[in-house]
Amino acid sequence: MRLTKKTHACIRLEKDGRTLVIDPGTFSEEDAAVGADVILVTHEHLDHFNEDRLRAAMEANPGAGIWTLRSVAEKISAAFPGRVHTVGHGDTFTAAGFDVQVHGELHAVVHPDIPRITNVGYLVDGSLFHPGDALTVPDHPVETLMLPVHAPWSKISEVIDYVREVKPQRAIDVHDALLTDLARPIYDRQIGALGGADHNRLTPGESTDL
Repeated sequence: MRLTKKTHACIRLEKDGRTLVIDPGTFSEEDAAVGADVILVTHEHLDHFNEDRLRAAMEANPGAGIWTLRSVAEKISAAFPGRVHTVGHGDTFTAAGFDVQVHGELHAVVHPDIPRITNVGYLVDGSLFHPGDALTVPDHPVETLMLPVHAPWSKISEVIDYVREVKPQRAIDVHDALLTDLARPIYDRQIGALGGADHNRLTPGESTDL
């Protein structure tokens, strides 16, 4: 499976000529989801969900489908009858040759005064986990953890402890658009030294084989 990092929280996975995209949000490239056969969205925040990007992808490929939680599905399902599927914690499905398990229920706490929304993470082919905006630990071994490295709802000690708890073979940064270049070496050094897993960072557009 080939992983391509897009800007911020979005990734593309390619296998056997099929493509799965997770979280093509407003911070990601306009064509981040174009060409996808499967699109997964973790939650409704704009940096993970952009309706125009989803519409462009769905119109470009009449066979493409979206799997997401109810709050997102309600915004776009009318435009694409039968192609938008609602999922929640514990669900499993297969789409375009990708096996997907859904883990998690709530977004991480930003502040006690801000109501929490629903958030789900996706374990793809039993090996790669993208948690969205949460520190969900799936009840399944993880080879590749897409690590939300920087967010208004986290601090670096929590990020490090999350890697330790999941125990992946490798952690690759996502959710990094707000992290300045000045801070990146600090995060790289501390997560790499303390997380207990190989820690990697891909620039937008860069790919790696898993």
